[in-house]
Amino acid sequence: MAALALLAQPLVASGTEELAESLLSHNKPTTTSSVEDETTVGGLAVDGDVATRWASAEGIDPQWIAVDLGGPATVSRVKLAWEAAYAADYQIQVSADGKAWQDAKKVTGADGGVDEITGLAASARYVRVLGTKRGTIYGYSLYELEVYGERTGGGDIEPPSAPAGLRSPSSTSDSITLAWDPARDNVGVTGYEILRNGNVIGTSATPSYTDTGLVSATTFTYTVRARDAAGNLSAQSAAFQASTQPGGSPNGTVIVVAGDIASPELPDNHRNTAKLVEGIKPQYVVTVGDNQYHSGTISEYRAHYDKTWGKFKAITKPSPGNHEWRDKLNGYKQYFGSAATPQGKPYYSFDVGEFHFVALDTDPIVKGTKTEQLAWLKQDLAANKKACVIGYGHHPRFNSGQYGDDKAMTEVWDEFVKARADVVFSGHDHHYERLKPLNSYGKIDEANGVRSAIVGIGGDNLYSQIKKREGVEQAFAKHGVMKLTLSGKTYSWEIVGVGGTLLDKAGPYTCR
Repeated sequence: MAALALLAQPLVASGTEELAESLLSHNKPTTTSSVEDETTVGGLAVDGDVATRWASAEGIDPQWIAVDLGGPATVSRVKLAWEAAYAADYQIQVSADGKAWQDAKKVTGADGGVDEITGLAASARYVRVLGTKRGTIYGYSLYELEVYGERTGGGDIEPPSAPAGLRSPSSTSDSITLAWDPARDNVGVTGYEILRNGNVIGTSATPSYTDTGLVSATTFTYTVRARDAAGNLSAQSAAFQASTQPGGSPNGTVIVVAGDIASPELPDNHRNTAKLVEGIKPQYVVTVGDNQYHSGTISEYRAHYDKTWGKFKAITKPSPGNHEWRDKLNGYKQYFGSAATPQGKPYYSFDVGEFHFVALDTDPIVKGTKTEQLAWLKQDLAANKKACVIGYGHHPRFNSGQYGDDKAMTEVWDEFVKARADVVFSGHDHHYERLKPLNSYGKIDEANGVRSAIVGIGGDNLYSQIKKREGVEQAFAKHGVMKLTLSGKTYSWEIVGVGGTLLDKAGPYTCR
C-alpha cells in the first residue's frame, strides 16, 4: 500500500459545506515534462479513454504531467489510473498560475494500479502529478488523470462551436498546410488545437496551421478543436485526410529497416512501429536482429512478433541477433522458414536493382566463431557485380551507445571497406545513430570509408546512454523505423517516428 501524507499548504477552501463535486479535468489542456512518442501525449491522459495514455521518456527522474482546469476551482480529489510504468513516489501539486507549485499530497511506496487521492480541499487552477521515483525501469505512464472538485467564481462555461470546413490548401514532401472556418463562441475564441492521427501536435491563434517535419508520401488524418479564454474546449471538427508529396524518386524501391523489435512486456511499441510499416507500404522489410525477445523461441514469435510485424513476413529479409541465439536460432528458423537461411546459412546475400545486400549473422562473430562466415563474406563481395553494396546485421562496429565500439566486428568491417561498400546497418544498441563514412580505424574518411547507421528502435525499451563518438551526424533514442529508398545508383533514407513524424533525413547518396 502507498503511504499518503497530506501536507499543510495555504491554498485551502474556506467553509465546511460539502463540495458539489464534478470532473474538472476532462479534455482540458495539459503540459508535460516529456513524452515517449507522439502516441503518448499528455492530452490522452484526460480524454476519458482508458485505452489511451500519456507516457514520459524512459529511465529519467523526475517527470510530470499538469492539467489546466480552465479557471479557479476547489479540488477535492485526484484519481490516477497507472499503466505498467507507474510511479513509486510522487506528489500531487497545485498552482494558481501554472508556475509556482505547492505540494498538496505526497505519496510514497505506491504499487501502481489505481490511486484515489482524497481530502485535498485545495484551491487551484492547475494540478500537477510530479513523479520522483519510478516503479519500473521505464518511465511514467497514466491511462487517466482525473481531477474532481467544484469551479469557483462562476465565469464562462460554454464551449465554442466545432470548427468546420477543414481543408489543405497545399503540401510539400515534409509539410501539410491546413485551413478551416472560424469557430463561434459566446465570449470569444482564443485559439485552436490541431490533432494529427488523434494526437494534439500544435496550436494556432488563427484558423490555419502548417504541420512540418513529416515523412514523404504519407497520409495523415487531421481534426481541429477551438478553445476560449476560460479553457472551454469545443468538439472536434470532422476528420480530414491530407498527404505529403513524394520525396526523391517516385519510382524508387522502398525498404523498411529496423531491429530490436518485439518485447513481450511492451506490446504497444512494436504495434506502433508496425503501423508505420503499413503506412509506408515497402517492397521489402529488412530486420537487423533481436526481432523477438527474450529468447526468440517459436512460441514467443507466434505470441508477439507475428501479431504485429508478422504481417510483413512474406517480404522480410531477416537477420538474427543475440536474443535469437539464446534458442540456438531454432525459433528464428522455424518462424521465418526458408527466408531465414535462403542460401543454407543464416547469412546470405541478394540483389535489388543496382544494389547488392549482404545479411550477416553477427552473434557468432562477436563470440569468436567467424572463420567460415568471414571466408564466405570475402567470396561474396569479390563475386558481386552490382554498383552498390549495403551490409546489415545485428552488432555495429562503431557505436556511440552503451555497448560502444565492438572490436570483434573489425575484420567484417575491414572487408566492407576493401569492397568500397556504401553503407552498413545494425541494431543491438536501442537507439538511432547516423555516422559519416569511417575507415578501418574509425576515423572519418569520406573517400574510402563506409557509412553506417544503427536502427535499434523497432520496439523494445530504448537506451538513452549516447556519448557521440567521432563521425556521428545524428543520434537519439526514439521509436520508429527507417524508410530506405533506392533509385538507380543512389539511396536515401528517412527515420519515421511513431505518428509519422520525420525524425531524421539522410541523402541522397550516390554509390561509389
